[in-house]
Amino acid sequence: MTRLFNLDPQLLHDTVLLAISVFFLFLAMTYLLFKPARKMMEDRQNRIKEDIDTAKADKEDAAAVKAEYEKKLKEVDKEAEQILSDARKKAQSNAARIESEAKEEAARIIQRANEEAELSKKRAMDDVKQEMVSIASMMAAKVVAAQIDTSIQDTLVEETLKEMGDSTWQS
Repeated sequence: MTRLFNLDPQLLHDTVLLAISVFFLFLAMTYLLFKPARKMMEDRQNRIKEDIDTAKADKEDAAAVKAEYEKKLKEVDKEAEQILSDARKKAQSNAARIESEAKEEAARIIQRANEEAELSKKRAMDDVKQEMVSIASMMAAKVVAAQIDTSIQDTLVEETLKEMGDSTWQS
């Protein structure tokens, strides 16, 4: 047997057998390990792709929800502004009403005070009249005490009343 590249035939045989074994081992490993590993990698890649797609969909949903939320927030702000505006108008109306009522009450108090002052003035005048009557009575008693006849007494009473005057009695 001739030597190939000056190598031992047994070594060549072992090398070829080893190459065949490695080839079959590679096929077996490919079938047993690489395919499941490749399948696992593909599954993982698909799962990641699905996760990315889901994340994109969730992001779009979140953007839609955010837009809806902001729209509702603007509506709530408008509603709150409207409520505040109505409350301000109502408060101004109430303030105007209260001010008007206070002015009316003040006018009534002033009118009542004027009426009370007028009554006090009338009472004082009545007191003065009573005092004048008592003075006239005292004068009449003194006249009677002096035993003046009735014609003189009548003359004195009439003169006294004339001196007091009609305006004194009426005021």
